[in-house]
Amino acid sequence: MHPAQFYEQHRIGIELSLAVVVTFVALRFPDAGGKWFHAVEEQLRRCAGRRRWSVLLVGAAALALRLAALPIRPIPSPAGVDEQSYLFGADTFASGRLTNPTHPMWTHFETFHINQQPTYCSKFPPAQAVFLAAGEVIAGHPFWGVWLSDGLMCAAICWMLQGWFAPEWALLGGLLVVMRLGVFNYWANSYFGGAVAAIGGALVLGALPRIKQRQRFRDAALMGAGVAILANSRPYEGLIFSLPIAVALLVWMCRSGRPPMRGLGARVLLPLLLVLVPAGCAMGYYFWRTTGSPFLMPYQVDSQAYDAAPYFLFQSLGPEPVYRFQVFRDLDRDWELQQYHAARSFPVRAALLKFKLVYGFFLGGALGLPVLFAFVISLHRFRWKTIEPTLRFLAIVCAVMMAGFVVETFPGFPHYMAPITGALIGLVLCAMQKLWPWRWQARPVGRFGVRASVLACFGLMLLHGVIGAGTPQRDFQYPGWWPRNRVRMTAAIEKLPGDQLVIVRYTPDHDPAYDWVFNKPDIDQAKIVWARDMGAAKNEELIKYFKDRQVWLLQADDAAPKLSPYTPHAEPAHLN
Repeated sequence: MHPAQFYEQHRIGIELSLAVVVTFVALRFPDAGGKWFHAVEEQLRRCAGRRRWSVLLVGAAALALRLAALPIRPIPSPAGVDEQSYLFGADTFASGRLTNPTHPMWTHFETFHINQQPTYCSKFPPAQAVFLAAGEVIAGHPFWGVWLSDGLMCAAICWMLQGWFAPEWALLGGLLVVMRLGVFNYWANSYFGGAVAAIGGALVLGALPRIKQRQRFRDAALMGAGVAILANSRPYEGLIFSLPIAVALLVWMCRSGRPPMRGLGARVLLPLLLVLVPAGCAMGYYFWRTTGSPFLMPYQVDSQAYDAAPYFLFQSLGPEPVYRFQVFRDLDRDWELQQYHAARSFPVRAALLKFKLVYGFFLGGALGLPVLFAFVISLHRFRWKTIEPTLRFLAIVCAVMMAGFVVETFPGFPHYMAPITGALIGLVLCAMQKLWPWRWQARPVGRFGVRASVLACFGLMLLHGVIGAGTPQRDFQYPGWWPRNRVRMTAAIEKLPGDQLVIVRYTPDHDPAYDWVFNKPDIDQAKIVWARDMGAAKNEELIKYFKDRQVWLLQADDAAPKLSPYTPHAEPAHLN
């Protein structure tokens, strides 16, 4: 087993073990490294006093560190079916189109998370694909859109934290995001997304205290921009995240002692409307172009066509979709129904697994340690009304978001919860502030605990780089999802003269997550066209359509996938 794979499988245990060691050192040697820590903290405090420069510093640090890591963590190739769909959307936008016409042979190209009808488009909201398209157009590769969104996320979270905390704590929080999420995390090393929705969440949450304090036009406009980003990246999770923030804003606007309503209308409501109304119209236009209705999302079209289980646990099962291929039945019916029934039968277990997912990804032992200690030292005098307003509100936001996540049918990935990133880092900072002055037997145990947690985050970032050097992240983070063979095969076919048609044949026990059939938006102009094996008669129709292409048969599930010239009963042979 690769050391990186071992680490990913036991990451929470390893980080908790590290936390135990940190706890022991904090209790036994609380003054260790005091002078060095103090010197570093003074430098950070001076930098934090210049707020804009702090935001730029955090964003630049994330960008520079990811660039520096390229020799050991190179530009990734897409692995999961979600990534292929996001990249398809990026290719579509980069070509200057919002969607593509349905291909006359579309049944041969049917694939996961890409709608074939009423138009040929990605099912996902467009924000992530827009960033990928920007990287493709500006720098020649969609990865640079991931890189840009990663830096913007870290900068946006630092800006958000400045609205809730003192400058030095906000800078620390931004640097924690860089170390935890900005370099070796899968958000920065794949095309799944995560950073884009985190940007939206940071803008919404960071604008709230600024609007309350100063009612500036730009802050309300940034809140509107954050809502628009959430609506176009994680619509459901973004809505749940925004609810407590919207309630807090409305309560503040309605309470006595607020600024005059006329001023609020000009400096708060107007900029919100100036951003949200055009954004809503643009979304409606995009839906209309892709689905034929301004009120129907591409995601809904895909769900109606393939999903056997409802999106939420409180919904009942509907009629089973009609599947043309076994791989869709295996994933969209069998796996989804299994998840639905398991979560409904054991809801507490399903909720705990999701809590573990969120805790392990965003906090782990390094950042979970100060939260745990702060809770313990405050437990004896815990009263809800005595909790600091910042901590109370961030806890409410996180609790509401977690409740919304729990009622979803599917286990999910951490990027589902991306809007909450800034709020969780805010909770960590609240815990660190609570822990910082704590003394045990007149020794500054709490101060060392905070310092050690930050140092542990830095050490874990370095550990990620050392053990994963030269290894694509999903080789060990998503076992079985890395299609090495497809990358190799694609490179070999692209060297052949002329255009190619590859008919993909699976065995009955094929893993549907390991799919080969993904095509470019303009199928007819693509160098390689990938198609599903539909039997000799249907395949012949496709071959006649692509009469000028060399036709191959791919035995995709062999230990070494085999490619041979296609005949209805061809024996496969390796492509040299």
